[in-house]
Amino acid sequence: MANIKSAKKRIVVNNIRAERNKAIKSKVKTYIKKVEAAVAEGDKAAAAEALKIATVEIDKACSKGVYHANNAGRKVSRLTLLVNSMN
Repeated sequence: MANIKSAKKRIVVNNIRAERNKAIKSKVKTYIKKVEAAVAEGDKAAAAEALKIATVEIDKACSKGVYHANNAGRKVSRLTLLVNSMN
């Protein structure tokens, strides 16, 4: 256990940020699953709407530093290809 005040504070701040990051990642995964579920059902309108929401959430996560820019771009690209490949 840390004895120095600044080290104790770092532990607290790191835990707070880890919880925030975990919540944001979970939210993004949920929206990705919604897009994939709509594609699996074959509902193009619902998939397109879910894609819009998922893209916004992924971009928010990227701007907060939860995801690297390339990782966020790759996620959006893969989801877009998935929706666009529907009949």
